Amino acid sequence: MQTAISGLNDIASILSNPILNTDSYKASHYLQYPPEASAMFSYIESRGGRYDRTLFFGLQMLIKEYLCRPITAAMIDQAHAFFSAHGEPFNEAGWRHIVEQYGGYLPVRIRAVPEGSVVPTHNVLVTVECDDPQVFWLASYLETMLLRVWYPITVATQSWHLRGTIRSYLQKSSDDLTQLPFKLHDFGARGVSSAESAAIGGAAHLVSFMGSDTVLGVAAANHYYNDPMAAFSVPAAEHSTITSWGRERETDAFRNMIARFGKPGAIVSVVSDSYDLFAALKVWGTELKQAVIDSGGTLVIRPDSGDPLTIVLQTLRELDASFGSVVNGKGRRVLNHVRVIQGDGVNPDSIEAILAAMDEAGFAADNIVFGMGGALLQQINRDTQRFAMKCSAIRLGDEWHDVRKDPVTDTGKRSMKGRLTLLQHRRTGEYRTTTLPVVWDENTAEADWEEALVTVFDSGKLLIDVSLAEIRSRAHAGEA
Repeated sequence: MQTAISGLNDIASILSNPILNTDSYKASHYLQYPPEASAMFSYIESRGGRYDRTLFFGLQMLIKEYLCRPITAAMIDQAHAFFSAHGEPFNEAGWRHIVEQYGGYLPVRIRAVPEGSVVPTHNVLVTVECDDPQVFWLASYLETMLLRVWYPITVATQSWHLRGTIRSYLQKSSDDLTQLPFKLHDFGARGVSSAESAAIGGAAHLVSFMGSDTVLGVAAANHYYNDPMAAFSVPAAEHSTITSWGRERETDAFRNMIARFGKPGAIVSVVSDSYDLFAALKVWGTELKQAVIDSGGTLVIRPDSGDPLTIVLQTLRELDASFGSVVNGKGRRVLNHVRVIQGDGVNPDSIEAILAAMDEAGFAADNIVFGMGGALLQQINRDTQRFAMKCSAIRLGDEWHDVRKDPVTDTGKRSMKGRLTLLQHRRTGEYRTTTLPVVWDENTAEADWEEALVTVFDSGKLLIDVSLAEIRSRAHAGEA
């Protein structure tokens, strides 16, 4: 036990101990259920929120990271020491049972809608069931860890909706829809609360886009979703690489960027507002114009201050005056040799406002790329889509009983009851949550509906290992 107590100072081992990846009060819950309880069933849903549909993503990351490694005796000792000192009881016998009977793997069954599915809110997305009477409470104990799936789902959902917004403007103003996956670039790594958030949220964004500067997000998508390279970036200047030359040598700093990275077919991004954006735009359009053209690459100007809507339009007009443009098949202007990336003040509202203003001014959506930081990975929370995980059924002895909460003070928090599943209509794609066993009647004829949930994890084994390519295909299957 002395070793276990000393282990409480080993933060790395604590963070990797699944028994401690929970809320403190969960440790006491095994003493609070009816004594005849023998199995439990819980589920996860979005109870509504900013968007009426969610893109399901991220469960595979959580399962691979936290549930595919066995509980060990050392973990139990460490958890026992922690909870004893922390003021909570500890079910040592239950955790020892898991090690002795299951080799340390948790005897729970997790079913979920396939990742990449776009499901209306108020539907079951994940179910968790444990039918071992000695550790039935695991179906609720895992809530703290599993409900964190709200984060990748919410990031993926927001990016999916933004892809729809950008796509609509490309359809209206552009001849080239192939650029869509690169129109919203992830700038969020420095604005999140942790490296893990950068990895999880950054990966979620890549369901809908393929541009990112969040290295950990790209690496997570590659690792957890079997992708050789999930996203791409380009050489780009930051203010330090420009201002280090001094104000009087800003033109030399710009010229160096073109000399170093401006090659045929290449893209180079240069922040240009370090001192005077409009003076910089004049330099780009006069003194450096021929160097940009001769490079054979595309210069992307980044204005990084001022009102985004005003600055984008002013930048586009200045570049059009100096580099010229062509009119495409939709009657909109596409700049020659240059583009703009807006990375300041970018959020769902400003993206739509900028695209609308550009269209009204006669500029194609081809001319702009957005870089989104805090609003992409950090300015969301569990209530953005009102995620919850609730127990909906418990087996007392040999009989299952429905469980639900129904507070008179907030009907929006009413939970669903029963052992739940999700059905999808074979032809229309409509979703419908129902209870098990499914009763096929005139409203849910078996020929028309099928179960949408699949078993992804059972007693330590990951049963579905989906690729990012498959998730992307499912998420964007409805695009023409």
